Amino acid sequence: MLRKLLLGIVFSLAAPLALLAQERHYVSYGGTAGFQATVWAMKDLGTFEKYGLNGDVVLVGGSARQIQGVLGGSTDFAQVDITAVVAANLKGADLVVVGGTLNRIPFSMVTQPDIREPGQLKGKKIGVVNFGGANEYAVLAALNEWGIPSSSATIMPSGGAATRLTAMAAKVLDATVLSPPETIKAEKLGLRILLHLSELKTSFPMNVMIVRMMKAHADAVYQLKHDKQKAIAVLKKRLMQKETDVIQATYDYYAPKFEFPPRVNREGAAATAKFVLDRVAGGKSSADVGKLLDESLLDELDKEGFFKTLAR
Repeated sequence: MLRKLLLGIVFSLAAPLALLAQERHYVSYGGTAGFQATVWAMKDLGTFEKYGLNGDVVLVGGSARQIQGVLGGSTDFAQVDITAVVAANLKGADLVVVGGTLNRIPFSMVTQPDIREPGQLKGKKIGVVNFGGANEYAVLAALNEWGIPSSSATIMPSGGAATRLTAMAAKVLDATVLSPPETIKAEKLGLRILLHLSELKTSFPMNVMIVRMMKAHADAVYQLKHDKQKAIAVLKKRLMQKETDVIQATYDYYAPKFEFPPRVNREGAAATAKFVLDRVAGGKSSADVGKLLDESLLDELDKEGFFKTLAR
C-alpha cells in the first residue's frame, strides 16, 4: 500500500546516495501544458542527479493512467490534479498527497468572439476533456462564481486541448478551458479569453505530488520561478514551440503561480474533494483532508532549513 511505501520513501531519502543512484526512478506527467514544467525541470535542470537520484520523466496520458502506474509500481511518483487522487481512493486505493506546486486553476475560459460576458454562456456548448476531472471542475467553479446554473449550459466531453482548440476554430464549440500555450494560439485565431480562471476565488491543487523526490522537485520549482533563462530553455525543449512569444507568454503565465515551498492549499483540497464525491458518490461519502494530505516530509525539510538554503 502507498501509505506503507511512504515510510520507505522517507527512509530512502535518508539512505546513502550511492544506493539511491543504483535504482531508476520514474516520474510521470499527464500532458504537455506549461504547468508540467515542474516535472520536466527535475530532468532538464539536473536536480535528480543533484540529490543522488537516477531519475527520469515519462509522459503518461491522463491522470487515471498515472494513478495506475503508481499503484502498479511502473512509476514511483506522479504529478496529477487532486480530483484523480480522491477518485482513486474512493475505489480502494490508499494514495496520499505529499506536496503541490499549483494551487490555482491553471486554465482560461476561451470563447467565441461574440461572447463578451459570462452571462452569454447560457445555452452554449462548453467543451471539457471529460467528466469528473480538472476541466469540468474549472468550468463548474467558474459558472458557480458567476452565478450561472450549470444546467443552463451544455458541458460536453470534447477531447484534449489541441482537439478542443480545433473545435473552437471550426465553431463546433462555443467555449472551452485551455492553458498556455494553447491560449496564446487561441488569441491568434481571434478567439476571446473571457477570463483567466486563476483569478477566481476558489483554490484548486492542480499539481499534487504523490510519493517521492520532494527535494529534487522543490529545487526545480525554485529554479523555474527565479531563473527565467533556465525556465525558458525547459519550456522551449518540452513544448517544442518555435514561436518565442508563445514560450515567453507561457513562462509569464505560470512562473508566478508555482508554489514554493510546494505545499497544497487545504481549503482548495477540501473543495475539490467535495466536487469529486458529489460527482462520483452522489455526495454520500466524505473525504478527510487530513488523511488525504501528508506534508510531514515538507515539514521536516522546512525544519532543516532546506527551503531557505535554496533561496540563498
